[in-house]
Amino acid sequence: MFRGRSKHTLDEKGRLAIPTRFMDDLKQEEESYLMVTNYIDCLCGYSMNDWDIIEKKVKDLPMMDEAVDAFLRYFISGAQPCEIKKGRITIPYELREIAGLRKEIVVAGLLTRFEIWDKDRWDEELKRASVGFKDKGFRQALKDLGI
Repeated sequence: MFRGRSKHTLDEKGRLAIPTRFMDDLKQEEESYLMVTNYIDCLCGYSMNDWDIIEKKVKDLPMMDEAVDAFLRYFISGAQPCEIKKGRITIPYELREIAGLRKEIVVAGLLTRFEIWDKDRWDEELKRASVGFKDKGFRQALKDLGI
């Protein structure tokens, strides 16, 4: 499971160091690749095992559904395997461009995936999430989910 957040630097070739605590989990699963794809204002990284679970669910989604088509076109078609070398991955240029990644990066663990954010975008998103988290309706929704 991916937990916590940390700041990193993206080098000129698009290489990103994976947080050590994430690498420990990936080594236990004997992962040598991560699947990275575009998401909302950021990128998502998945172990290949967790990505396989997503693909198995997605292949059974209905055809001719606008939401499914949008999901497939944006999220699934953007996915690219990134080899883990010396604890780093190279993020493809087109994914860096979509997510607006520059030099300062935040990696945020979200259990079965982690997000890769440009630091400025992350700061804005964390501020929005903080406001939402304080909302009574949000807290009630979590309570309704049993959290």
